[in-house]
Amino acid sequence: MSTPSFARWLDGLRAGANQPPLRTRVPLWAGSAQIGSVEPGFLSQVGPQHLFNLREVLSKVEHEGISGWQLHGDATQSLALLASTLRDAGLAHVWRNEQLAVPDADGQVVATVERAVIRVLGTTTRAVHLVGAAPDGRVWLQQRAFSKPNDPGLWDTLMGGMVSAADTLDSALERETWEEAGLHLHQLHGLRYGGQVTTRRPADDGGGAGYVVEHIDWFACTVPEGMEPVNQDGEVEHFELWDQATTLQQMEQGAFTAEAALILADYWGL
Repeated sequence: MSTPSFARWLDGLRAGANQPPLRTRVPLWAGSAQIGSVEPGFLSQVGPQHLFNLREVLSKVEHEGISGWQLHGDATQSLALLASTLRDAGLAHVWRNEQLAVPDADGQVVATVERAVIRVLGTTTRAVHLVGAAPDGRVWLQQRAFSKPNDPGLWDTLMGGMVSAADTLDSALERETWEEAGLHLHQLHGLRYGGQVTTRRPADDGGGAGYVVEHIDWFACTVPEGMEPVNQDGEVEHFELWDQATTLQQMEQGAFTAEAALILADYWGL
């Protein structure tokens, strides 16, 4: 059961998951579609020569009185050149050689881009998480590897991962559950869709010029008696089974990622 102090903490967590940017951002367009946003002076940090090299695919424009940046040509190819330029300028996050979908405001995919620049470009991403309970009601939790670039060592749901450009939601759920927990979906009992959590908040990428906009679809299941998760990709330190009271206490003490805490709170109807 939650306590009054936990309820106050949870209210603060939910408020923190819906924050405006630290500084005003300007739109990034591909054709007529807004696909992201950047801080006004951010792209100028790549240097005059790099900006000159980008002149064929990127320019400053004004649409209906709003100033921003316009991509030209094929959006995926233009974003690839922009991403490599940001990497060369030291303004990209950890390079993953992983393409993520780039949607417009209506959620329609218009391009793909390297994951390392998704936050500095303010592009909307999707992720998937799985809450796995034991038959006795305790939940399986993973401690993230200390080598991970984001939230190392914090506790997370049984599985959590990005939905890549090549994924459907179902294929991402299947792949990430195997890679992170060594489990196949057909082995799990009562698999169900739980809901969606959306986070909007500033990010440290690009020297503090990032902004997260992410829709997280989460699922829940029961891991059968005698079955234990085993990490396959080196991104998990280990797994543990915790009861609700222990989990809520550790959440309030900051031991969990914000996303996992939000999902677990929804899972328990808090």
